[in-house]
Amino acid sequence: MTSSMTELFARYDVPVPRYTSYPTVPEWHASPTTDQWIASLAAAIESPDATLSLYLHLPFCESLCTFCGCNTVITRDHGREQPYVDRLLGEMDAYLARVPALAGREICQVHLGGGTPTFFPPDTLAALLDSLFARFPRRSRDFQGSVEADPRVTSRAHLETLAARGFTRLSLGIQDFNGETQQLVNRVQSPALVGELVAGARATGYESINFDLIYGLPAQTPESMRETAQEVMALAPDRLAVYSFARVPWIKPQQRKFKDEQIPAGAEKRALYETVRAPLLDRGYVELGLDHFAKPGDALARAAVGGTMHRNFQGYTERRTTVLLGFGVSAISETPDCYHQNEKIITVYDRRLQKDEIPTLRGHLLSGDDRRRRDKILTLMTAFRVAIDEREETDARAFLAPMLDDGLVTIEGGELRIPAGGRPFLRNAAVLFDAHFRSRQPSGPMYSTAV
Repeated sequence: MTSSMTELFARYDVPVPRYTSYPTVPEWHASPTTDQWIASLAAAIESPDATLSLYLHLPFCESLCTFCGCNTVITRDHGREQPYVDRLLGEMDAYLARVPALAGREICQVHLGGGTPTFFPPDTLAALLDSLFARFPRRSRDFQGSVEADPRVTSRAHLETLAARGFTRLSLGIQDFNGETQQLVNRVQSPALVGELVAGARATGYESINFDLIYGLPAQTPESMRETAQEVMALAPDRLAVYSFARVPWIKPQQRKFKDEQIPAGAEKRALYETVRAPLLDRGYVELGLDHFAKPGDALARAAVGGTMHRNFQGYTERRTTVLLGFGVSAISETPDCYHQNEKIITVYDRRLQKDEIPTLRGHLLSGDDRRRRDKILTLMTAFRVAIDEREETDARAFLAPMLDDGLVTIEGGELRIPAGGRPFLRNAAVLFDAHFRSRQPSGPMYSTAV
C-alpha cells in the first residue's frame, strides 16, 4: 500500500504521548507515599556504583510566552528570588536528613531549567550553586553542568558565573526568528541579540550550545521557516531541538488566544519541520531520536553512535544515571522503580517545606511490567529499533498493521524498526508498548498530536 504524505499525516496525526517517561504522567496511578519514595531513593543510591544527577526548577519569568507548556511563575518582583533559593536549599537538607547515603555523594550532572533560570542575577545563582556543591560535590571527572537561558535576560556575567562553576552546556530558547510569530507568542528577540550571546558563550568556554526551535506556531510559513533556518545556520549551534508545538489549551489557557486557522496542522505543519531539517542535514548535522540534531562531533551525537543516549523529562541526554533528583516547585525525580513529582503550586510547595516536609504531590511506583515496557519505549525512541519476542511480534503485526502496510515500521529478525520515512510517526509506533494508553480510551484531551 502506498499513501501520499498528506494522507499519512491525516491518518496518524492523532493525540499520543511524547514518552519522556513511561508510564506517562497522566497515567500515573500507583502513587507512592513520601515514605515509599524515600525508600526507593535510598535503595537506589546506596550502591557505590550508583550515579546521581540533579535538576533544579527555577520557575520565574518576567513575561508569559503564550506557546509555553512549562510550569512557570510570571513576575517582575525579583524580591521573590532569595526566599525561593532558601526553599531549594531547605529541600536539599530535608533529603539529606532522610537519606544519609546522599551525604557527600558526587553528582555527575546538574541541569537548571524553568521558567527562566537567568531571571536570577549572577550573584544569586553563584550563591545557590556554591551552596548546592557544598552539599553535593561535583564529580572530579566528566561533570556536566547545563542551563536553559532566555537570550533577552541573559548577560555575559551570567555565562561567566556559571562557567566558573563547571557549566559548559547552554540551551537557548529561540523558537522562531520571524517577527510576526514572535509578536504572537510574546517572545521578541533578534538574531543579533542571540548572536552576541552565542559569541560570548564561545569566548567563555561553553562546549555545547543548543537552540530550541518550535514548528507549528501561528503565522509560520515555509518561507519564514527558511529564513529562520538561514539565521540559525549562520550562528552554527552545536545542537538543535526542533519541537512540534504542543497545543494543549486545556492545560495552558494562554494558548486559547490562538485561532485554529492560525495554527498549521498535519502535512502543512510537518512541511515546516522539513524546511528546517533539510538545511541542517546539508550542513552535516545528524538527526537524533525525535526532533533533535547535533554536529557529528558533539557529545550527544557521539552518545547516539555509542548507544548511551538516553531520554528523560529534560529531553535527550548523553547518558542515563541511576537517580535523577529534582528540586523546586513541580520538579520530577526518578529512580529505577519510582517517579516522584513535587507540589506544582508554589505557595503549597513553600508551605510544606516550612514544615520540613518532602513536598510530594504525586508519582508512580513502577511494576516489573512497567519497567520492561519503559525500557522498550526508551530504546525505540533513542535507537529507532528495539528487540521483540514472538509474543510481542504477534501483537505488533496486529496493532501496527496499518503502519506496516504504509512502510512506516518494519519487523525483521526479531526487531521492530523505524525506517527514515517512519520517523515522523515514532510516537505512534511507541504506543505498541504502552499498556496504560491502550487499555483505556481517555474521556477528554490528554496529549498533543503526534506530528
